[in-house]
Amino acid sequence: MADPVIVWFRQDLRLADNPALTAALATGQPIIPIYILDDVNAGSWKMGGASRVWLHHSLNDLNKNLQNNLQVFEGNALNIILDLVKKTSATKIFWNRCYEPWRIARDKKIKETLSIPCHSENGSLLWEPWMISKSDGTPYRVFTPYFRKGCLGAEPPREPLPKPAKLNLSTLKPSSAITIDELSILPQSPRWDTPMMSHWTVGETAAQQRMNQFFETGLKGYKEGRNIPSLPHTSHLSPHLHFGEISPNQVWYASHYAGLHHKAENDLDCFHSELGWREFSHSLLFYNPTLPEEPLNKRYTNFEWAGVDESLLEKWRTGNTGYPIVDAGMRELWATGYMHNRVRMIVASFLVKDLRYHWKNGEDWFWDTLVDASLANNAASWQWVAGCGADAAPYFRVFNPTTQGEKFDPKGLYIRKWAPDSHKIKPIVDHAEARIAALAAFKDMG
Repeated sequence: MADPVIVWFRQDLRLADNPALTAALATGQPIIPIYILDDVNAGSWKMGGASRVWLHHSLNDLNKNLQNNLQVFEGNALNIILDLVKKTSATKIFWNRCYEPWRIARDKKIKETLSIPCHSENGSLLWEPWMISKSDGTPYRVFTPYFRKGCLGAEPPREPLPKPAKLNLSTLKPSSAITIDELSILPQSPRWDTPMMSHWTVGETAAQQRMNQFFETGLKGYKEGRNIPSLPHTSHLSPHLHFGEISPNQVWYASHYAGLHHKAENDLDCFHSELGWREFSHSLLFYNPTLPEEPLNKRYTNFEWAGVDESLLEKWRTGNTGYPIVDAGMRELWATGYMHNRVRMIVASFLVKDLRYHWKNGEDWFWDTLVDASLANNAASWQWVAGCGADAAPYFRVFNPTTQGEKFDPKGLYIRKWAPDSHKIKPIVDHAEARIAALAAFKDMG
């Protein structure tokens, strides 16, 4: 029997449009599919609680699709792969690229250390970060020219690859492999994950179904409707995209055909630009590895954020601020592991402008509670709201949580669903006073 090759699944937990899997199968050699939970190299950016729950279910789905042949490991990926190559006599390893700084550093080390060829492919982005640059070769710092000129002026995204007709799976079972349950990534007690996951169906088939349903019923009217949290005009594809149960290429082309079918060109363009924001965030992180910790705009390095009152921060986290749209968003997040995008901006503005707490307090909370917690999206978005990121909201843009609620939830449907009692809570800060204080602090900065 021919020596095997290894396929290392990471943020690409699917069979269809998986370039690394397709390339490995093209060798004709049997494949050993593996997944490694590498908290060692991840360090402070190891997955948060909600993401771990999603991962557990996603791995179970992938394992089922691989006829229960997914080999799961936990620990330092370099040591695990070195040991695996030695024990299985694997001649090559294939993976799809990831773009977080810690993963890039780790993968580089693995490539330098292994004695066998390492083949990496693009299975997670429409355009690699280094493919899109300004005419002078430098990366874009403003979204609109990045997307309109850079992305749309570049080679179009590759067409999705079909699901492999046949899986040539190795019969080797490494003794160091563990079961998905043995990863222990579900909470022990209390089982807060059970009500959260009742809102979701996880896995490759579920991602495809969710996408098709959204394009059928939610794409037309998306441009305006996506701002109203009570309407079904958000795709809820972000966790499926983050874990790679579906690829951005599949979404890009499926949305294109749906847009033409429904004669919804403006909605399609808006939807594509949202996929563009995901690309832009990854580009920002790629070129600015300190994005999750340090302000992109260096003027903010010494900005004096307010000292954190833990009791007020806890009221923000739990949705007890006395501002109904903020409280509804934070409770939706806790209940479902997800929050409507417009509301994400409102709750973030409240934290960094009304309370004037450092954006990292919000970034860390979202990291632990979002099922779609992407390091690139999370860091770029928090910095955007705080005014210190790329293409950022200017410091004088302070969302009024009351008027935002009236504008985007005019009938109160979203608020009644998630925070019907919020109007009875005494507001933890006076918005008018907080706005004046924030404007003064931000104005004094430079």
